[in-house]
Amino acid sequence: MPRRFLMCPPEHFAVEYAINPWMDPAAGADRAVAIRQWEGLKAAYESLGHEVSLIEPIEGLPDMVFAANGALVVGGRVYGARFAFPQRAAEGPAYLRWFAERGYPTLEPEHVNEGEGDFLTMDEIVLAGTGFRTRVAAHHEAQEFLGRPVISLRLVDPRFYHLDTALFPLDGRNVAYYPGAFSEGSREVLRRLFPDAVLATADDAAVLGLNAVSDGVNVVINAEAGDLQLELKRRGYEVIPVDLSELRKAGGGPKCCTLEIRGEN
Repeated sequence: MPRRFLMCPPEHFAVEYAINPWMDPAAGADRAVAIRQWEGLKAAYESLGHEVSLIEPIEGLPDMVFAANGALVVGGRVYGARFAFPQRAAEGPAYLRWFAERGYPTLEPEHVNEGEGDFLTMDEIVLAGTGFRTRVAAHHEAQEFLGRPVISLRLVDPRFYHLDTALFPLDGRNVAYYPGAFSEGSREVLRRLFPDAVLATADDAAVLGLNAVSDGVNVVINAEAGDLQLELKRRGYEVIPVDLSELRKAGGGPKCCTLEIRGEN
C-alpha cells in the first residue's frame, strides 16, 4: 500500500550545536550536499509510489529537516512533540500547526517526547523509546490519546539516543534492531515480541543502518549498512540504498527525515 510521508527540505540545515554524540560543530556540514542527498531520498519514495508532502522549513531551526521528530500520527490523530533541548523547542509547535491547519485532531503534549524518533508504530502496538530524550510519562500520554498499547523500551547507548536509530519496523508485525542499544530487560521484551527479528551488527548500527524506512516490501536504508542489506535481501525485501552521509553529521538518516502520516482524516 502506498504510504504518505511528511518531509522538510534542509534549506537551513547546519551543525551549529552538539546535542547528540554525532554532532560536531567544528566539523561543519555542507548544506548543498545535504540538499542533494535529501532530494535523492524524496525521489526514492516517490519512485516507490509513496506520496510526499512538505512542511516549510523555518530559518533558525537547522534540525527541522528531521521531520520524524515532529509528531506521531496514528489513525489520523496527531500527538505532538515536546523537545528535550531548547535548540529544537520551536519545531514541535510548527509541526503541530501544520497538521491542525489541515483538520487533524491534535494533542499538544505535557511531557517531553520527540515524535517518531522514539515512537514506532506496528499493527497493534506502538514501540516507545526512553532513556535519553522521551520520558516514560509521554508513553502513557500517547497511549491515552491514541488508544493504542504502548510498549516501553530503554535505550542505554548514547549513540542511539532515539529508538529510530536502533530499531525499525519491517512491517506491522516484525522489526530489525541492534541488541546492544537496549537494556537487558528491553532486549528480553524484544526477543519475546519478535522472535524472528532481523538483528543488526554493531558496524551497521554505527552507520545508522537501522534508521531505515520499510513499506513492508521495500526498505530505504543508508548505503553503508552492507551486512544488514544482505540479510534483508535474504529475507525477501527489496533494498533501496541511499546516501545521507551529510545529514548523518547531525545524527540523522532516512527515517529521521521522514514522518509517516497514518490514517487520512
